[in-house]
Amino acid sequence: MVNEEENIENEVENLENEEETETENIDEEFIEDEKLPFAKAEVVRLMKKYLDDDKMIRERVKVEMNKFLGEVLANVCKQLNQYPYSTIEYEMFKESAYPYRNLERINEEKIRILKHLEAIKADCDALSMDVKATLKLSDRIDVDEDESEDNLF
Repeated sequence: MVNEEENIENEVENLENEEETETENIDEEFIEDEKLPFAKAEVVRLMKKYLDDDKMIRERVKVEMNKFLGEVLANVCKQLNQYPYSTIEYEMFKESAYPYRNLERINEEKIRILKHLEAIKADCDALSMDVKATLKLSDRIDVDEDESEDNLF
């Protein structure tokens, strides 16, 4: 009986500890919400708008998406701060937001440049082989000329 009472007391303590942990987790989520740059509900609404209906979004993804969007905003604003003007014009914004709006075009350009560099490397390798082959020939020619000069004297 004493063991059963101890087990019951232990279980009650475990349940109380779990409730405290859950309360702490909820408090941490509210604290995190305060640090987020945008209203979480709006970010989630937009995510659901563009995701398939069968997708579920984990809480951490919601929070990280919110933080990511805040980082993008901060980076664009840093770029805008580099202009010496006191008024931000649309053209300035377009230029600052270009990397985020044209990811596909930038990736295509990256692939094109890499292919071009590979072609240049192949040309360099071919030229290198030609030069090495030429040097081997010229070494033989130099040796033959030296031998023929020696025979003259």
